Amino acid sequence: MEELKQELADILKPDKKNRRHLISLLQEVQQRSGYLSKEAMLAIAEFLDIPGSTVYGIVTFYNQFRFTPLGKHPVKVCMGTACHLSGGKLVLEAMARELDIEVGGITSDHGFSLDRVACVGCCALAPVVVIGDSVYPKMTPPKVEEVLVTIKPVSQEQSEKQ
Repeated sequence: MEELKQELADILKPDKKNRRHLISLLQEVQQRSGYLSKEAMLAIAEFLDIPGSTVYGIVTFYNQFRFTPLGKHPVKVCMGTACHLSGGKLVLEAMARELDIEVGGITSDHGFSLDRVACVGCCALAPVVVIGDSVYPKMTPPKVEEVLVTIKPVSQEQSEKQ
């Protein structure tokens, strides 16, 4: 825990030692590490002198916060109204099956993470999947494998080089 506090020292500054800064502190920590670990949440709670359960309550209330890190290729499946009505749920299920992870999870090699999002603003292209910065329109369950095949070899080659 002390090591984590040292890592967070530039975020947990004395001028932010007020409960009103809780959300911004959580956002800064998540921005840095990609997610909020239990230890990080406890460090923030201790810093603000509030119960850990209060921090946990805030983190679980807002869906911007994550408990698991993002993969190298974060996959977001849109589940907004247009995407949902156009088969977004089937696309999400196919993506989970193909990656062999649950929604909100990450693959064992940390190559992919999978999340459902409320809307990506591409309703005319529904259903939509966003992988990293790339938008994949008019997705279908069979297209899921086609898209991932183009990304997986690149991901595996990079892993082998490192």
